[in-house]
Amino acid sequence: MTTPPVLPKSRQHLILAVLMSCSLLIWLDNTVLSTALETLADPVRGLGASPGQLQWATGSYTLAFATLMFTAGALGDRFGHRTVFSSGLVIFAGSSLWAAYASDAGRLIAARAAMGVGSALITPAMMAILMWTFTGPARAAAIGIFSTSAGVGMAAGPVLAGFLLDHFWWGSVFLINVPVAALALAGLAVLVPNFRSPIRRPLDPAGMLLSISGLVALAYGLIRAGQVAAWSRTDVWAPVIAGLVLLAVFVLVELRVKVPSFDPRLFAQRAFSGGNVALGLLLFGVAAITFYNAFYLQGALGFSPMKAGLANIPTAFGALAGAPLASRLVRRLPLRLVTVPALTMAALTMGGYGFLGLQTPLVRIEILLLVQGFSIGMVIGPVTAALISDLPLEQAGAGSAVTNTVRQTGSVIGIAIGGTIMSIMYRRAIEPSLEGAPGPVREQARVSAEQARHVATTVHRPALAQAADDAFIHAMHVGAAWIAGIALLGAAVLLTTLPAAGRKVEPVPEPEYEVS
Repeated sequence: MTTPPVLPKSRQHLILAVLMSCSLLIWLDNTVLSTALETLADPVRGLGASPGQLQWATGSYTLAFATLMFTAGALGDRFGHRTVFSSGLVIFAGSSLWAAYASDAGRLIAARAAMGVGSALITPAMMAILMWTFTGPARAAAIGIFSTSAGVGMAAGPVLAGFLLDHFWWGSVFLINVPVAALALAGLAVLVPNFRSPIRRPLDPAGMLLSISGLVALAYGLIRAGQVAAWSRTDVWAPVIAGLVLLAVFVLVELRVKVPSFDPRLFAQRAFSGGNVALGLLLFGVAAITFYNAFYLQGALGFSPMKAGLANIPTAFGALAGAPLASRLVRRLPLRLVTVPALTMAALTMGGYGFLGLQTPLVRIEILLLVQGFSIGMVIGPVTAALISDLPLEQAGAGSAVTNTVRQTGSVIGIAIGGTIMSIMYRRAIEPSLEGAPGPVREQARVSAEQARHVATTVHRPALAQAADDAFIHAMHVGAAWIAGIALLGAAVLLTTLPAAGRKVEPVPEPEYEVS
């Protein structure tokens, strides 16, 4: 084993710029899709996608991301992180091109899944290269600068998507990924050594297959429940049970593996398990309420994509303010005292969607989004840092894989359950308004509020459009109450599992590396 030579500072800064551009690319992609959901649901301007299809367009990306990320880390150890990073960028760019020109919702879902594969290959390699390029105090400074890409992506993504949707076709929100990925590939080739760990982690094909199949089956059953508006059908409960069984087998298999990619043994540690469960429940709520917000602003309130993007900026500003404040507070106060109230407030802001309506002033919405972003920013960074820093160095990689997988899984289930609640409650609320309507009108209006507004315009029935708006608001109110309750459960988990008093974290020794 050898220690890599210290790179010149100018080269370190250029590498950081390349890494930040890639991180920004992923954050932009996560935020632009939420702005495009309403357009994709439109039968004229988009693909006429149903709520279930939009859930899959979002969930397929996150599923691939969640289940392949820990395998990607092992691939980086074996073949070099630059190699895996470059492969991920090629897949991400190619699938973005595919998504931009998808002719139907099925092709878009497949393209989004491929984009998730690319992101899964990029993310662990990106962090490894950052950690191995910088050492000592410079590393802490680089991580601080690198983390700002998340806030920039959250702020710029909705605005950029709104501009593109106002001036171009919906595929442009995916097409912008291609030139950024091409520039990043060139930067990797010229600047970045192919760092490779001297310890070869084994690949885990059995774990990967079980985790993917389990999550897909579970998500399918939950989303299918929203499509058929019933939980008693075999095609709903059977996949849900099968998914849970497969995930249980996945955990058992990982427990028997000597060096697992996803290590369930870490959950024996009370604070680690509680923190991860709380983060998973928080990300559940964030994903579900973001899904609602897209249809509320553009569908129910009739905002243009650009106006909706600008309206979401307070969320990013709140997160940018909350994260550094929490980082300073946890140096002086116990982690539990900082994060439990913040997660409680985040849950209450999600429940606050239950008080929004068609006539709610924009300023009230903006205040709600600002407080929500601030509260979320106060939780995610400090809890994640504490979970990883409390682990021994030899378990840091496995712990990071567990934490990232749990967070992404929470997002997948949040989209599935949140969207299903919305679909079921919308159908129940719109049904009385469809009495006496022609069969085709009735069937299309049942699909979603977007479809109902479109058919109402076609057959000149403005009352149907108003009924669709009212039904959607009712569905959002019911869903917000459930989402808030689940997020509050996360706060309760933190309260009962985190220690009442903080403890000083010892400095982590520098790892050894091998460069090829």
